[in-house]
This record gives sequence, structure tokens and C-alpha cells, in this order.
Amino acid sequence: MKIGELAQVAQCTVETVRYYEKEGLLPAPARTAANYRSYSSAQVDRLRFIRNCRALDMTHEEIRTLLGLIDQSAGDCGAVNQLLDEHIAHVDVRIDELSQLKQQLSELRQRCQSEQAMDACGILQGLAAMETEPRHERHTHIG
Repeated sequence: MKIGELAQVAQCTVETVRYYEKEGLLPAPARTAANYRSYSSAQVDRLRFIRNCRALDMTHEEIRTLLGLIDQSAGDCGAVNQLLDEHIAHVDVRIDELSQLKQQLSELRQRCQSEQAMDACGILQGLAAMETEPRHERHTHIG
């Protein structure tokens, strides 16, 4: 099948397919005599697997590790269990971060209970006075 058909079957965009190929998550497909990409059902399954992992907010590195384990297909799934346990721990950290974010936003919202002049807005004053730490991004959210 061609790239457009693959994207449709996997419910993603052609750009996403190309991106996963570029990132090495999806192997480069065979080419037709006319130099079109030609995908197999195995590549459809692999793309669906990648999309499912992304839906669970897994990083490309986590997905790459899982795909490597699938490709080896030797041994037991202990490494898969460990990866998922680590991902769950990352989710727990993110939940804590989001709870703190909600608290900060709620506190800011309490600073301005009625409409007033912009220069008297407690939210804007609070935002200007906040001391924040830089965020460390863990995920890329493409695809």
C-alpha cells in the first residue's frame, strides 16, 4: 500500500508516517518501480503499535526500546514490565506537577474577583511578580 493508504488505515497523517521513518521508529519501506513507498501489513501493525504507545504518552525513546525488544523476541517480558513501571512513575510525577500547576492557577485566579482596570488586575500583577523555575520537557508530542 502507498503512504496515504497507510496513514488512513493507521488514523494518522502522511507527515506523521514520514516523521516516524525519519526518527527510525518505522523502517523505511520498499519502493515501487515508480519510486513510491510501498508498505506491508507488518508496517501497518508497527505504526499502530507506535500510535498506541504515543496515545499512552510514551516518549520516542521508550517506544524505540519496546520496538527493539519486539524485534529481538527472545527472553521474557521483564524489560517491558520495567519500562512500563518507569513510565507509570513518570506519569505520577507529571500528575504531581499538574496538581501544583492547578494550585498556582487557582491562587492567581483568587487575586482578581471582579472586573477592574488592567493596571489593578491581581492576576496580571501576580504573573509579573512570580518566581518560576524553568520547565524540563520530557516528551515530544508529534503524531
